[in-house]
Amino acid sequence: MNTFEQLGLQDNILKAIKELGFETPMPVQEAVIPRIIENNTDIVALAQTGTGKTAAFGLPLLQLIDPENKKTQALILSPTRELCMQIASDLNSYSKYMPNIKVTAVYGGASIEAQAKQLRAGTQIIAATPGRMLDMIMRKYADLSEVRFLVLDEADEMLDMGFEEDVQSIIESTPKDRHTFLFSATMPSDVEKIARRYMKNPETLSMGQRNIGATNVKHIYYLTHARDRYTVLKRVADFHPEMYAIIFCRTRQETQEIADSLIRDGYDADALHGDLSQSQRDHVMKKFREKHLNMLVATDVAARGIDVSDLTHVINYQLPDDSDNYIHRSGRTGRAGKDGISISIINMKEKGRIKMLERQIGKPFSAGKIPSGRQVCEKQLYHLINRMENVNVIEDEINDFLPVIYKKLQAMSNEEIIKRFVSVEFNSFLEYYRDAKDLNVDESRERSDRSEGGSFTRLFMSIGRKDGLTVPKLLGMVNEFTQSRDLKVGRVELGDTFTFIEVDTKYLPLFMASFKDQTMNERPIRVDVAEDQSSSERPGRSSYGGGRGGDRGGDRGGDRGGYRGGRSGGGDRGGDRGSSGDGGYKKSYGSSSDRPAYKSGDRRSDSSRSATRPDSDRGGSRNAGSEPWYKEQAGKPGKKKRF
Repeated sequence: MNTFEQLGLQDNILKAIKELGFETPMPVQEAVIPRIIENNTDIVALAQTGTGKTAAFGLPLLQLIDPENKKTQALILSPTRELCMQIASDLNSYSKYMPNIKVTAVYGGASIEAQAKQLRAGTQIIAATPGRMLDMIMRKYADLSEVRFLVLDEADEMLDMGFEEDVQSIIESTPKDRHTFLFSATMPSDVEKIARRYMKNPETLSMGQRNIGATNVKHIYYLTHARDRYTVLKRVADFHPEMYAIIFCRTRQETQEIADSLIRDGYDADALHGDLSQSQRDHVMKKFREKHLNMLVATDVAARGIDVSDLTHVINYQLPDDSDNYIHRSGRTGRAGKDGISISIINMKEKGRIKMLERQIGKPFSAGKIPSGRQVCEKQLYHLINRMENVNVIEDEINDFLPVIYKKLQAMSNEEIIKRFVSVEFNSFLEYYRDAKDLNVDESRERSDRSEGGSFTRLFMSIGRKDGLTVPKLLGMVNEFTQSRDLKVGRVELGDTFTFIEVDTKYLPLFMASFKDQTMNERPIRVDVAEDQSSSERPGRSSYGGGRGGDRGGDRGGDRGGYRGGRSGGGDRGGDRGSSGDGGYKKSYGSSSDRPAYKSGDRRSDSSRSATRPDSDRGGSRNAGSEPWYKEQAGKPGKKKRF
């Protein structure tokens, strides 16, 4: 293996990276740095997220820049504000001993005038997001006439987020004789199209196979009932007391709800999604990077560009819609040569997708056993003892208090002191996990239950998402109104202004009677038997949480107002590109003229779920109205419940 010195880097760069702790180059750096320094070819580099790509293109670019020329000579495009800012920060660190080199970050969500002022003052390298960069070009704030090097970082994510037209416009604003370096974790067709159109006989460097997951990430799935998903998440977190993880959800609403529930239950967690302002996002990321948070609950789009090298876990609270998103999620852990774990919490209906993901990413998944309450307590106890064993004792400050402490404890034996000390911290965990239920799914029993079948009746309800209804809220209402733990619910199809729900036929009279005269937001809830009970005529269903694009709007809020037509928001692109859509299939139910039509674009939920909300790990029934069930589960007692 080469050293950084052998890669041809100059002394002032070597001095800076040595102070940053760089010792031996990673594979992508070893392959890319010499080729860029030679400055005679375009490059397509296929490498997973977190493999050291910023240094791979950043170090040789700094060496090739003419410090005496104040014009922009290198442009680096990346998909998100966070990644753009991180690249600029890294390049500034690498160029610590290159005082005449200036790097400017250009991204949405910040003052465009302030950034324009920096560009007018002269900058050799621009790190930018596509939306804001195109605005700078259109407003003539940026001059790219002398750009010699163009870098497209995380190209697959950038194009997947809808930046293809912007990227093409920006590329066409640069000189034809530039060198282009494209970095991507996967190589979908739209990335290949960009490479064919705008690159000149590029050399392809592949660190691993294309569209394949990172080699040092272990993939595990836990099979449970959909209703127990949040309880499993808590148990997994408790079983890994030193967990430092990103938890991926599909939608902004679910992301915020899960984060709120974790915070309430005593975990150091927070949410990252498109409804947050830039200052809120920065505040959350600062806490996470400084490890004041153990868990960050995020959407796929919001998490793009997060550069945290020592994550222990990635948790898929919901599986993503495609394998590329799974590759990007799992690539957040196992960075910089470290090992990582990607955990997926799935139900029986999702198990088939695990086999599909195995084929697509070329990595096996292990079936994990959800830890029992006893196993969690054992793990937490040993973690507590390890902390005690390695605690830093400040002798000068504690010595004054020890005589009184010794006197109070002199009547106890060493064994008694140890037991009481452990119990002070540990009793709450023992209490919480006493009689904790087994959350693992018995697959043979599930198949048997399904083979026996069951009779369900499909009902129309006059409430939907616009009323604030979610599937957990609906199940909570069923529990509260029917007061039955035996009533089973099948498929739930949640629309904007209406809902279809399948109910165990033998409990149909109870369900209908329980919802009679009930209201939501002061609107009467009407329940009718749906005329069409044939599932074969229904449009194809998607899983609860929405499809791709459901979260893109807020995560791409932008600063493209004013010059480009007034679209403004909080990030790098405006507008909501993720509406669920209204399909062409419509079928009215009943004769009432105000009854909404069933449209195929509406989002659906996981089916075959019980209406009975899950008990906490300690068992027992909860009937707490229409709030999501996971907001009602008791957290571990007291503040800061995790050891």
